[in-house]
Amino acid sequence: MADENTTLEVGMKAPEFSTLDSEGNSYSLKELNGDGKTVILYFYPKDSTPGCTTQACDFRDEMGQLKKQDCIVLGVSKDSAKSHDKFTNKYDLNFPLLLDEEREIHIAYGVWREKMNYGRKFLGCSRSTFVISPDGNLKWVGYNVRAKGHVAKLLRELELE
Repeated sequence: MADENTTLEVGMKAPEFSTLDSEGNSYSLKELNGDGKTVILYFYPKDSTPGCTTQACDFRDEMGQLKKQDCIVLGVSKDSAKSHDKFTNKYDLNFPLLLDEEREIHIAYGVWREKMNYGRKFLGCSRSTFVISPDGNLKWVGYNVRAKGHVAKLLRELELE
């Protein structure tokens, strides 16, 4: 398992993960890759906050385009299943939100990092996105991405528009 100083790069093997979504369905990178899926794994700080809602709704709205390219979107935060369910239902999200309350996946992907807010340092989730090819390698890596416009930028950079 990696630590807070981990920074993944394009071409590296993506860290394996296996976890549940808020409905109890199991997801593992190995199985998704085995199904030939490109996995868009995005980490966000907190359900139902303004930036996280903007980003989630952007993924929701572009899901048709992403599915055409055989991509699966998985959102990850340290929120509870109950919180994920409320967020999913309130905004009609059409992709799973994975559970990582122990932050194991956050740490493996190097997104649990030192942050600064109003001059105070603390550890938290750095809004980040990883695109994992069916071969298990990282195709696109973005740490500290902006919520607004991120999905459109991702589609452009991956030439999925």
